[in-house]
Amino acid sequence: MSNYPQVKDNNLVGTYPALVKSGGGYVWDEVLEYRVWCSPRNGAPDTEDGDDYYYVFENYNEALEFSKDTDGAEEPIALILQEEYIAEPSPGEYRHVKEQRMTEWPVEFLSRPKRAVNTIPNFLSPDAPPNKLDILRGLA
Repeated sequence: MSNYPQVKDNNLVGTYPALVKSGGGYVWDEVLEYRVWCSPRNGAPDTEDGDDYYYVFENYNEALEFSKDTDGAEEPIALILQEEYIAEPSPGEYRHVKEQRMTEWPVEFLSRPKRAVNTIPNFLSPDAPPNKLDILRGLA
């Protein structure tokens, strides 16, 4: 059993665009799929004329097993959906963005709780604790 969440809809795995944002936003709403990127430069079979490519999975454990057993494969990442997120245009400057986007995240970020209604307002509040990340970690 994985410590990481199941995908939102198994029937949609593999239908999402390959090119999405990478990282950022601090919060997550849904996991759409797990991806394992493969690179011919690192020993993966060259099936895409030298370009990197990925395989999709419905759960983290299958993605991890595949990545360990496949030459040239990277560690699994998660494709997540953010209904709203926190932008940081410059260090320490945060703003609430109420716009949907998809982004690839390191799976470790999924150890943070899903975004709740008050997560972003609490993070941006003048009464937030000195370490605002405690809010995202579910500790404050």
